[in-house]
Amino acid sequence: MIAQVPLAAENPLIPPIPELIIGLIAFAIVFFFLAKKLLPNINKVLDERREAIEGGMEKAEAAQADAQDALEKYRAQLAEARHEAARLRQEAQEQGAALIAEMRAEGQRQREEIVAAGHAQIEADRKAAAAALRRDVGRLAAELAGKLVGESLEDNARQSRTIDRFLDGLDESAPTAEASR
Repeated sequence: MIAQVPLAAENPLIPPIPELIIGLIAFAIVFFFLAKKLLPNINKVLDERREAIEGGMEKAEAAQADAQDALEKYRAQLAEARHEAARLRQEAQEQGAALIAEMRAEGQRQREEIVAAGHAQIEADRKAAAAALRRDVGRLAAELAGKLVGESLEDNARQSRTIDRFLDGLDESAPTAEASR
């Protein structure tokens, strides 16, 4: 039959001494191998990784600083461009206002020239009409006087003096007639 081992003597939590010694020797060999070979390699990789991360962070900070500088330069250029555009707009408005004033003055001058030329033309036409009227009235008056008197008044000098006296009398009576109205 099966030999019965006393159950009370064995504790399942405590291993037997020979197994404990062999386990400690195996642990020491694995620990020594890990401490001498694997741990320096792990530390080296971790140091390289730390340096890469720190270098990357420094590069990122430098890139961020460069980007911030570029942004500030861009904003300064943008503000300068806006200022320049406002200055150009102001100059254009001033030039436009000056041009409008100049064109108005030129238009006023041309209008005055046209009005003066019109007045001169009217005056010349009035004088020409008065001269033509004097000739026609004189001729008609001489013909009428000749018919009334029964003789011809062909003497031009006499006819001209008579006509001038008649028209001067009309010119003098015209202002008094207008004043009486």
